[in-house]
Amino acid sequence: VDDYVEADQVKYVFAVDRAKAALAGIPSEEIVNTLRMALEGTKVGLVHIPQEKSPVHIVLRLPLAERTGLEHIGEIGLRTNTGGIVQLSELLTIEQTVQDKAIYHKNQKPVVYVIADVGGPGAEQAESPVYGVLGVGKKLEDYRPLEGYKIEQYYASQPWLEDKIAMKWDGEWQITYETFRDMGMAFAVAMLLIYLLIVGQFQSFLTPVIIMAPIPLTLIGILPGHWLTGSYFTATSMIGFIALAGIIVRNSILLVDFIQLQERAGVGLFDAVIKAGAIRTRPIVLTAAALMVGAFVIILDPIFQGLAVSLLFGVGASTLLTLIVIPVLYFHMSGRQRTPLEPSAEPVSGDGETARPAREPIGTVTA
Repeated sequence: VDDYVEADQVKYVFAVDRAKAALAGIPSEEIVNTLRMALEGTKVGLVHIPQEKSPVHIVLRLPLAERTGLEHIGEIGLRTNTGGIVQLSELLTIEQTVQDKAIYHKNQKPVVYVIADVGGPGAEQAESPVYGVLGVGKKLEDYRPLEGYKIEQYYASQPWLEDKIAMKWDGEWQITYETFRDMGMAFAVAMLLIYLLIVGQFQSFLTPVIIMAPIPLTLIGILPGHWLTGSYFTATSMIGFIALAGIIVRNSILLVDFIQLQERAGVGLFDAVIKAGAIRTRPIVLTAAALMVGAFVIILDPIFQGLAVSLLFGVGASTLLTLIVIPVLYFHMSGRQRTPLEPSAEPVSGDGETARPAREPIGTVTA
């Protein structure tokens, strides 16, 4: 842990005694230039070295050992107008003060920055600063300054008043907060677009609700998956959760679309739901298995481990639950709120082929 609070630093102020300088006939500018040359150095020329492409500056100044203290600076001699030598210490007055400290501001408010890294047992696995922030925050709740008030902690906004000490968590925490906030907004927009697309496809406001119902079920696999693998829920984990929404919706569409095809063929609602679960299980499981194999490859990656865990455990749990939840929800909600679909002119058989109606006899032939 470190902070930006600066310790007191000694500062020496050199002032030219103009009266003594005038008596010696030495201009104040010459005294200042001599002092600057001794401490900072002055470029007096160039030297050309055969091994160098560019000329090297010649800098004239005191050796390091002699310019680190004041005892040698006062021994520098200056020539007077009469040809004598006077020491620099006789022409200067030295005042010892304290160096001005830097004042940091953020959003026009004075602040003191405190920086830290996650340490202690298990620090090498702390991929997110959230856990460190929460741990320190609990200890700050019990701390009281000399005035006796409680230090308020701000996680998303900046303190408004300046009459009391307050803590604003910033840095990686602010980045994490903004990342999850933006991805949450993107997830909400994605859900709205998915809903509108399904409404346009099925011409119903209830069917998209049934199809999108398994999306929260991915958390049943994602959260225990992070706990089992010892991984933290990071931004990549959130990306995996958003990606799973589209995959689970696809599986739900396969089931609901098949059920409606069976209803148009004249199959009862109960039998259509049973057939959908039996026939569509294989493509849904194969799709989930292919995704799980692809996610398993990157599960050991330190950056994309959260993404892999979300995809691997989320798709496994949600696929199994989708095969149960979607048929049950569709059966109960469709059976209660609407009548079964009427058979179409060209009904569709269970194997997906168009069933042609049998021709009626034209007449009777007798022997």
